[in-house]
Amino acid sequence: MEYTFDQLKGMTVAQMREIASGLEHEAVKGYTQLNKEHLLEALCKALDVDTHTRHKSKVTGKDKTKIKAQMRTLKVKRDAALEAHDHAQLKAVRRELHALRRTLRKAAAGAAK
Repeated sequence: MEYTFDQLKGMTVAQMREIASGLEHEAVKGYTQLNKEHLLEALCKALDVDTHTRHKSKVTGKDKTKIKAQMRTLKVKRDAALEAHDHAQLKAVRRELHALRRTLRKAAAGAAK
């Protein structure tokens, strides 16, 4: 059976040892003496499972394309304020950009949970 890193990580040590008992690989030698962390590494090596997982950033509850479009227009305003040396306008635009970035991050973090 094919396993993913997340599936193996969610298993108990007993379940992982049961899988290791059916494998003939140098990495799982002495599997009965390994703790969960080391057993997980050994199983991943023996089963050729990728140990790097990527976080899927999905934004829920917010219109990401609309927010990104707002950010693009604000960046143009920011550049114009820099050219004009308008520090008050520059500060206002930067704060608004910051707020939009945080909105996206919070929405993405909420989706990951």
